[in-house]
Amino acid sequence: MKKNQNRCLLSFFFLWCVFGVQAQNAAAVDSSKAYLPSDSLFVRFLHSRDIPVTQHNKITLLTSGRSKFAHLFKDIRKAKQDIHLEYFNFRNDSIAKELFTLLAEKAKEGVKIRAMFDDFGNLSNSRPLRKEHLKMLNDRGIEIIKFDPIRFPYVNHIFCRDHQKIVVIDGTTGYTGGMNIADYYINGLPEVGQWRDMHVRIEGPASEQLQKAFFRVWNQESHQQVEGSRYFPYTSGALHADTASSHLGNQVAIVQRVPKVAPDIMRKAYITALDVAEHKVQIINPYFTPTRSVRKAIKRAARRGVRVEIMIPGKSDIPFTPDAAFYIAERLRKAGAHIYVFNGGFHHSKVMIVDDRFCTVGSTNLNSRSLRCDYEINAFIFDLPTTAELGDVFKADKKNSTVMTREEYRKRGPWKRFVGWFAHLFTPLL
Repeated sequence: MKKNQNRCLLSFFFLWCVFGVQAQNAAAVDSSKAYLPSDSLFVRFLHSRDIPVTQHNKITLLTSGRSKFAHLFKDIRKAKQDIHLEYFNFRNDSIAKELFTLLAEKAKEGVKIRAMFDDFGNLSNSRPLRKEHLKMLNDRGIEIIKFDPIRFPYVNHIFCRDHQKIVVIDGTTGYTGGMNIADYYINGLPEVGQWRDMHVRIEGPASEQLQKAFFRVWNQESHQQVEGSRYFPYTSGALHADTASSHLGNQVAIVQRVPKVAPDIMRKAYITALDVAEHKVQIINPYFTPTRSVRKAIKRAARRGVRVEIMIPGKSDIPFTPDAAFYIAERLRKAGAHIYVFNGGFHHSKVMIVDDRFCTVGSTNLNSRSLRCDYEINAFIFDLPTTAELGDVFKADKKNSTVMTREEYRKRGPWKRFVGWFAHLFTPLL
């Protein structure tokens, strides 16, 4: 009897040891493979690339040119110390004149104005700033410089261009998105109709990340060394983010593509966002000729059962590339993506929404030039109300779009379809 009891005790002890260790191992495995939603997984990616995610920002989604310029001019009027502007181009038209007049007034008040534009971007628009304009602006207290001035033999802009859109005011309020300075963001253009675009206003610590992005290029091009705590009031402790009225969220990460420094960051960010998606991805992009790796990520998401919705414009401000975009979109449709062709003008927005949990607004086109060559900047926003608002915009724009089907694509006719096939061969260069 005693022997049987001892055997039972030994058996119980052995089982306890085995299953106890297994339970501990299982707990360790479960904690390492614990379910995480897509936004948390994407934040892990950002941390792995040493990209800070700042909290307690006030985020305002600007869904039209009228809204963007109204907010921007109001903030400029309140500026006390510095106004920094970086754009692909300033079109010499009514809105630019209004902006420069206001900046000159602020310069008279003692506010330091620094502005920069891409020289290729300037000369490629229909109303560029000329030498006499630049002299006049500098004489009025606006320090304005060119990014990578075009020089003989005129090939220096084949590769890197500064396609970023950044404004930072007093280190506390920042803007980024898809809009340059031009009145067609309000009035549209005869050839494309309404110009549809997105921007975001950020008040809070994320504005300091935009400030760092601005100084990275400004100091390089101006050969100055502008730095110091006065430009970073939250980091220096001069200001604290207002947390009293902020809801859970308001987190922003600024992702900047810098050639030779972070050349793959934007491509990896989009691919990671697609790979962590569980339910739905919504993309709006104007020159939709993504690299092969991004196309593969879209297909992977669709195969997993993620609903991938891609909106491309029916009209464009440039030739050739849109034909390639239609061809690529049709191939992605066959792979399971849902394609919408926007009919309400030219949709120039560069946005993405993932699982209704986070979104991005920025300057990055999903083409080889943006992903492999140019300086680009995007705000990745982890804020449910802002993400929901952007989702509502997408939903509304779907009502003004045509769903691409096999029949709709074939309506483009044999010649247009051939041009699309031919154009897509050049996507590594577009």
